[in-house]
Amino acid sequence: MPTPRSLTLAVSLVAAGASLTAQAQQTDQLSTLTVTGQAATKTATPFNETPQSVSVVENEEWEARGAETVQRAADYTPGVFTNQIGASNRYDYLVLRGFADGSINNTFLDGLKVMSDGGSFSSLVIDPWFLERLEVVKGPASVLYGRASPGGLVAQTSHRPAFEPGGEVRLGVGNNAQRSAAFDLTGPLDAERRLAFRLTGLTRAADTQFGPVEEERYAIAPQLTWDITDATSLTLHAYLHKDPEGGYHAGLPFEGTVVDRNGRRISNNFFEGEEAFETFERDQTMVGYEFEHRFSDALSARQRLRYTESDVELEQVYAYGWASATELNRYFSGGEESLDALTVDNQLEARLATGGVDHTLLLGLDYQQRDNEVLWTSGMFPPIDAFDPRYGAEPSMMFPEVRQHRELEQTGLYLQDQLAFGNWRANLGLRHDWVDITNTDPVSGAESVLDDTQVSGRAGLLYAFDNGLAPYATYSTSFSPNSTTDQNGDLLAPTEGEQVELGLKYQPPGTRDRYNLALFDITQENVSSKLPNENFHRATGEIQSRGVELEAHSQLTEALSVQAAYSYTDVTLEKTGDANQGNHDNQVPRHQLAAWGNYAFQSGALAGLDAGLGVRYHADIHADDANSERVPDYTLVDATLGYDLERLGLDGMTARLNVSNLLDEEYVASCYDLNFCYFGAERSVKATVSYAF
Repeated sequence: MPTPRSLTLAVSLVAAGASLTAQAQQTDQLSTLTVTGQAATKTATPFNETPQSVSVVENEEWEARGAETVQRAADYTPGVFTNQIGASNRYDYLVLRGFADGSINNTFLDGLKVMSDGGSFSSLVIDPWFLERLEVVKGPASVLYGRASPGGLVAQTSHRPAFEPGGEVRLGVGNNAQRSAAFDLTGPLDAERRLAFRLTGLTRAADTQFGPVEEERYAIAPQLTWDITDATSLTLHAYLHKDPEGGYHAGLPFEGTVVDRNGRRISNNFFEGEEAFETFERDQTMVGYEFEHRFSDALSARQRLRYTESDVELEQVYAYGWASATELNRYFSGGEESLDALTVDNQLEARLATGGVDHTLLLGLDYQQRDNEVLWTSGMFPPIDAFDPRYGAEPSMMFPEVRQHRELEQTGLYLQDQLAFGNWRANLGLRHDWVDITNTDPVSGAESVLDDTQVSGRAGLLYAFDNGLAPYATYSTSFSPNSTTDQNGDLLAPTEGEQVELGLKYQPPGTRDRYNLALFDITQENVSSKLPNENFHRATGEIQSRGVELEAHSQLTEALSVQAAYSYTDVTLEKTGDANQGNHDNQVPRHQLAAWGNYAFQSGALAGLDAGLGVRYHADIHADDANSERVPDYTLVDATLGYDLERLGLDGMTARLNVSNLLDEEYVASCYDLNFCYFGAERSVKATVSYAF
């Protein structure tokens, strides 16, 4: 099925005063020439006119690679480490420019924050089957979005209803009992083509490489777009998602996984838990709308609103250190959480000229609210032999339960001016936030409170040469609330980040090819730190991340496309107050290299066949903040084969085979510290058959 782009890009690229059908025609023409990174500016800004590094990943790219999570979709993106927790698919862990703080909470969907709770198990995910593209914005983006990591954010764009009928059905099977079925239907509902619908659904399940642990997912997204007038449109949308089984999420000691434990290694299929106490169930529901109105060719308004509900239940027995020569200590963690959240973003966009300068002004007011009721339990389990496991144990001790009511409110007012004068492009932005966070113990009434205001900004300058070259420089800031408390039990002041970035972009005129070089220097202050002899935290830490990123996307010939990415990321613990000061941060590869090529045969006996091959290399990963050990470098190979079955008389049908970790490399992906190291995913083989109409 052709990718419906009419509503996804129409607001960005064409005047909203035109009908949506006319928009679709014009957008399809422009999209062959222009790649936008709209998440970096919240306006229609071409790739080579945005003074900030943004990587755009289209759904065609990750579907060709067989990616079934957002973190796997970003595998070939520079500046992003996607293997922080190895083979786990429970959350979308994305370490951006070396910053793992809140990495699973810097995700946005259709311009609104996915309202997870970073201090709990309530982190939400979106299945990539429902997405049109990803935009990875590198560096601070608080000026438009409020609280966020200085490393950047991941903006996800949903498929939206199209006014041309179409659909796709897909079935898949693979090793580890993988099985899936998905559909995607869209089209008009009336003869005048003022109403359009989209209904997208998915079911997926699989065993994992870790004993009895399984993954299972069901999701459906109904949508309705109403083109009320030629200048006004409304889209109603919902996303209902259930994970009855959340897969594996645990780590094992460095000794025994990376190096021998008394001459022996733990198998990368080892399960240290108990099947009767292994549960992760997540239900999440999102409902909302997008409303757009154009008052004139120079003035338009948008409002986006989403309400979210999520329930999570967790039981897990996990290992923590060695108890003997062969046995691991084991502990229990449990949780029941219920999250409610509301997000809304109001925007007024105006285009005007003053003298010889064109302005695109964006005035916005957004609001985020989140309540999460949590019940956490913990305890101890008898040890388990890592080399000869015996299961069926019961808890040996349970600790008192913990209850919390976790509340957050954030209101942000922002103003952005994008200036164009000649070949010069400038971006100036300023934002003021009011943030209130309260964590309450409903039994004792004890509270941890943060009542703060923050100012964020960005200033960028770019020169767009006529030949497609565009050097740029930018300065931006960020903030992110801490979840830890000081000696008085109060939440620490938010961390603050600032970045200086220099870069060079290149997009040959008339093509979608794009190349990017970025050099960055990020400093994060007020990082939560804790001395060994203290039971509270201080906002005194400082982290610095410096590096370089290179990215290339090129259609070399009609048949051959390639993409390549390289990242050098040097993250140091500038201030810690302990012996780790001056060391390199762990779980950050200093070197990452990725390349993917795809060849589509155009004629001859192989016409209709396409083949892709990719390589991912990760090197120089410290296993702990003390820098006493390192994770061995590893290289992963991915491959795909696809065939258009129309060549066999089956119109609309295609078949694809995807293999990730083709060579079945056994490796440790990273270590949180020397007690928690994470095995990487073993080889995965999956075949799919699709019918598009």
